[in-house]
Amino acid sequence: MSLESATLARVKPSATMATDQKARELKAQGKNVISLGAGEPDFDTPDNIKEAAIKAIRDGKTKYTTVDGIPELKEAICAKFARENGLTYKPSQVNVSPGGKPVIFNAMMATLNPGDEVVVPTPYWVSYPDMVLLAGGTPVFAPTTAESGFKLKAADLEKAITPKTRWLILNSPSNPSGAAYTKDELKALAEVLMRHPQVWILTDDMYEHLVFDDFQFWTIAQVEPALYDRTLTMNGVSKAYAMTGWRIGYAAGPEPLIKLMAKVMSQSTSNPCSVSQYAAVEALNGPQDFIKPNAKLFQERRDLVVSMLNQASGLKCPTPEGAFYVYPSCEGLIGKTVPSGNMIGSDKDFANELLEAEGVAVVFGEAFGLSPFFRISYATSNAVLEDACSRIQRFCASVK
Repeated sequence: MSLESATLARVKPSATMATDQKARELKAQGKNVISLGAGEPDFDTPDNIKEAAIKAIRDGKTKYTTVDGIPELKEAICAKFARENGLTYKPSQVNVSPGGKPVIFNAMMATLNPGDEVVVPTPYWVSYPDMVLLAGGTPVFAPTTAESGFKLKAADLEKAITPKTRWLILNSPSNPSGAAYTKDELKALAEVLMRHPQVWILTDDMYEHLVFDDFQFWTIAQVEPALYDRTLTMNGVSKAYAMTGWRIGYAAGPEPLIKLMAKVMSQSTSNPCSVSQYAAVEALNGPQDFIKPNAKLFQERRDLVVSMLNQASGLKCPTPEGAFYVYPSCEGLIGKTVPSGNMIGSDKDFANELLEAEGVAVVFGEAFGLSPFFRISYATSNAVLEDACSRIQRFCASVK
């Protein structure tokens, strides 16, 4: 009899974390490895946020809190949604969880029954389908293409929806592709959703502040207010404020859903870290002036990476609108042979051979549900990116 439950056996370990772990192990062996697998900013948490956390510790804010967030943080989240997204919420409509992942997991656990379907556009963040499976639901994949900018079209959404559909998960800007939906593109999806009142929308806006080229960010409940009562708008402090390890994600939506999510938390994680919550209050209420310069820095890195990858033989790299990822195609190398004699039969082979030959760790596209592509995170210095992209160019030139 297996120790692993049948439920857990349905899911795979996170491919992004596995890539990062493999790179760390090779580095520990003394190998010169550049990991482009990590999904976190390379700058530090701003000092004012750290100081707020230190003050919270000194003030004894180290006890249990309300299960789904302290009142001060819920107020700050309501103010953020009103200020930046034109959305009005009460604190009773807000959930604070120990990270963005638990927000999604709690929503799925709270609402899914066996047989319920969740529409997930491809390419997707690796954890979406597995969280649906853990909660007893069935992920239904809605394809996108590089030609469509990796964005879901209204007709493809319509095809994916059935009477069993419970949720649509949207992620803009996207991990892994960096694709971000315009107001008109969201409006087209909203028109489909208006015809299917049984479908709820979870919009993952974690990369909201990392958009480029004067792109204007919109979220779906803002574009179509009629969807407000069945939309969970999710965000967090991880990416914009470089607080990945602090573990604070949040969401706002209809009160009945928020209560159900709190019920899940009451029997699982309990409250998010008290000190992190006070730090997040400062993140949302404090100075925001570093966000735009950081986005500009990421835009320069994006331009560098896109340019160098498009000069590599067999690769095609679209220019994303946001986040800190590119999702290039390696279709031009499939079926070819590397100097070791191995043939590249898939994007997973490409990633493995690249790591072996040049010590560059990337995440293969199959993990995100769309092949033959791979994901690169450019959340590192220009010098490291130039070195990594030069190695990728050299590797691609060696493939015959």
